Amino acid sequence: MSRDYEPVPGQWYENLEDEESFRVLKIDEDSELIEIEHLDGEIEEMDLETWHEMDLERTEEPEGWAESEDDEEDEDDEEDEDDEEDDEDWDEDDDDDWDDEDEDEDEEEEDY
Repeated sequence: MSRDYEPVPGQWYENLEDEESFRVLKIDEDSELIEIEHLDGEIEEMDLETWHEMDLERTEEPEGWAESEDDEEDEDDEEDEDDEEDDEDWDEDDDDDWDDEDEDEDEEEEDY
């Protein structure tokens, strides 16, 4: 029985004929192209007609899947933004306390 799923970015699918899993990266509706990424990291483009000819099943993200470098860079950018927000909350008085603690630790290390 053939299943006809519309491609959804970020969704994982299994091609039942080839027994291969992949995820949809993006869809270009103007050119009717779908960009997918296979488990081995290979990126491929296919047209909508090819997509609809495939016998697909939705599946979960494979265990131990490592995201592509593009996704990791996006996450790093988000983390950097979070760090910048934390810096805005920084209080100079907190820095004075931190310096005192560092000096106390240095003195204790010299005693041993």
